[in-house]
Amino acid sequence: MNHTAYIALGSNIGDRVAYLHTALNALSSYSTVLETSHLYETDPMLVTDQPLFLNAVCKVSTQLTPSELLRAVKQTEDSLGRTKSIRYGPRVIDLDILFYDDAIIDTPDLTVPHVGVPERDFVLAPLLDLDGGLHHPRLDLSVQDLWKKLNKRTPPRVMPIGKRMWHWGRGARVMGILNITPDSFSGDGLEAAQDPVAAALTLAQEFIAAGADILDIGGYSTRPGHTNLSVDEEIMRVVPVFNALRDVVDVPLSIDTFRVEVAEAALDAGATWLNDVSGLRAAKQDGNSMAALAARGRVPLVLMHNRAPLLTVRPVDGEHSSPPSMPGKAPHDVVAEVSRDLSAALEIARRDRVPRWHRIIDPGIGFGKTPAQHAALIARLNELQALGYPLLFGSSRKGFLGKMGGGAAVNDRLSATIAANTMAVERGAQIVRVHDVRENVQAIRVVNAILSGFTESD
Repeated sequence: MNHTAYIALGSNIGDRVAYLHTALNALSSYSTVLETSHLYETDPMLVTDQPLFLNAVCKVSTQLTPSELLRAVKQTEDSLGRTKSIRYGPRVIDLDILFYDDAIIDTPDLTVPHVGVPERDFVLAPLLDLDGGLHHPRLDLSVQDLWKKLNKRTPPRVMPIGKRMWHWGRGARVMGILNITPDSFSGDGLEAAQDPVAAALTLAQEFIAAGADILDIGGYSTRPGHTNLSVDEEIMRVVPVFNALRDVVDVPLSIDTFRVEVAEAALDAGATWLNDVSGLRAAKQDGNSMAALAARGRVPLVLMHNRAPLLTVRPVDGEHSSPPSMPGKAPHDVVAEVSRDLSAALEIARRDRVPRWHRIIDPGIGFGKTPAQHAALIARLNELQALGYPLLFGSSRKGFLGKMGGGAAVNDRLSATIAANTMAVERGAQIVRVHDVRENVQAIRVVNAILSGFTESD
């Protein structure tokens, strides 16, 4: 018989992220990890002279009895090197059974529900990610009710990227585009340069000096009418760039591709982020999926909404358009469709064991949508926040901006790009993907300052 349990995970010594991921893998050996919460960084409790904790909660299905599950959890802690110390002191890993079905358990070794649930923000906030309606059988209250009674601010959500830690909610970030292609719609393809790797390195250093938080490197143009490219050729374009950048730049490096083989080669060469333009629609390659690769590599995964065919698209300037609406049909709600399709992609990522803290959504501006649908998406972008994930927004230089801006050519859409990005960040976008880094960094810094309540002391 299968039982549902909620298990808290915490770490504040050493490579905290690695310990949490390793603990999740260990839990999977004696249970099925159904879902994870976001990752939170929190102050230590009671014993304050110690490092900050990373905390999460996972929901598991198990056939073990409560005592068997407790024994397995303690063995996992031991295997990861946890040693006895002062109560509430530092630890490499801490695993606690919070709930087990709707059971009330009181034994010398185990109390369920865990006594700390009602008073700990670092437990309740992750539980809210999983199920706000979860019932506390002792108190006859839901997790949502307990959170309201606690009356605390939500602790910072964090996303690990290699050795870095990004805190969400502390201002939007800027992703600079490095197109290692000869045929980019925006005219910035570096493959046409005499030395593409040197050109990429120079541009990367310019972007970082201008304030870029991350670089997105792609070797396959998805512009309308693009040339199909072999996997080997795409790898040959991007891998030398990752090899050249990995040791000389101090920002995360993203691979922009829908091919698993390319993504895997990029990870081996220094990428720490996967940006999947297909939104996991691309077929598995050699039985492998992009989401499974992200889970194994322990890297963030961007899931982009894309209705356009992956290899052939209608030739519209700088964007992939959707088929026209059929006469007599009700108006199409593009926001509802994007939300539904992204939810399906997120479900695939969950099944392939990408933890919630490594999932990012992208509404797919410029891919399979009309200018009117782009306008609706941007105006209602805040509605996608209901999905509960960080949002990446990429409108830079795209064709619909030219149409809205009075016919501006592709190299004359900077102001339009900044306008769209400003609206997107105000509506909740946390990353903007751009060609013109310096100008967009300045604009986004202003938006961040306004949204955070800028004062003279700042």
